[in-house]
Amino acid sequence: MQRILLSLLAGSLFGGGLFVSGMTDTTKVQGWLDVFGDWDPTLAFVMGGAIIPMFIAWRFTEGRKPLVGGDFPKPPAPELDHRLITGSVLFGMGWGLAGLCPGPAVASITYNGMGGLVFMAAMLGGMALAPLVGTRLDRLSAAV
Repeated sequence: MQRILLSLLAGSLFGGGLFVSGMTDTTKVQGWLDVFGDWDPTLAFVMGGAIIPMFIAWRFTEGRKPLVGGDFPKPPAPELDHRLITGSVLFGMGWGLAGLCPGPAVASITYNGMGGLVFMAAMLGGMALAPLVGTRLDRLSAAV
């Protein structure tokens, strides 16, 4: 029960932060990405407000256990491979075109109407296709 309540609190805090920061406003996100047009730099503070605490948190978790059991995940390996590059490009294209990424997309379902549902369906479809495309890319890169 404690784990569920902590998860609810963390998820609510995350969703509230997305809403307050403007990350669920597609025009604000697209304004951030429009560096050669009417650029809106305010989301840089949102990103800094996420990256800096997470960097510190990774340092404090070494050798510790979470309060509600399990283990902290290991930091990812700093490798650049075709999967990371392809995924980053596709993520960036989707973010730029729609102005949403997965977290804000889930948060916007409640007020974004049909557009939010269409984005969610496309995102879930992409998640379902990703393993198939990844396997194909692995075969292609092994053949080269």
